[in-house]
Amino acid sequence: MAQPTILIVDDEKDIIDLIEIYLRNEGYRLLRAANGLEALSVLEKEDVDLIVLDIMMPKMDGIEACLKIRESRNMPIIMLSAKSQDMDKILGLGTGADDYMTKPFNPLELIARIKSQLRRYTRLNVTAPSREHEIEVDDLTINTATHEVKLDGREIKLTPREFAILELLARNRGTVWSIERIYETVWKETYLDSDNTVMVHIRKIREKIEDNPRKPRFIKTVWGVGYKVE
Repeated sequence: MAQPTILIVDDEKDIIDLIEIYLRNEGYRLLRAANGLEALSVLEKEDVDLIVLDIMMPKMDGIEACLKIRESRNMPIIMLSAKSQDMDKILGLGTGADDYMTKPFNPLELIARIKSQLRRYTRLNVTAPSREHEIEVDDLTINTATHEVKLDGREIKLTPREFAILELLARNRGTVWSIERIYETVWKETYLDSDNTVMVHIRKIREKIEDNPRKPRFIKTVWGVGYKVE
């Protein structure tokens, strides 16, 4: 796993040097900036996982820098300030910072907060699995890529024909499909009036996905017309 990169923005070199000792002991990569303008320049060239941002700095202070950063980036920002008044904290957090520490601070506490923010950021930004192949009908999920059907998270075993019928109706939710149309779409054969194959398959699907097959929740019968998923 790549080292997390931390950008420290402070015009006091001694503070950055102190933080660096603790960060390197934890395996972090450190980048430096002496003011907000330098921080923005660093962000144009480097991928940064978290920013420790002092408020009182020349050229561009931390408040303005935070506002600029938040226009395009969402990594965690921990504000540092010699001011301890509540309004200063509110102002810092109000500009988009995720946490606030008052100088002088315990470096071990700063490291703990950095770890906490990185965990939270990583958890919230884990790439969600693609759901483009999923059809959802309430608590019923049909995955057309894996041919899996789950009801409230529990896997339901369907035969290929049963799956094809369920997918057809769910994909066209609200549309009534006649027995003839279902048969010719799924079996790709000409339907015969005496054939009750579709009805048998519908009954089996209901037995597997319905709490009460006699009062179906998913596959509804439209009398004299056909079936639909609402």
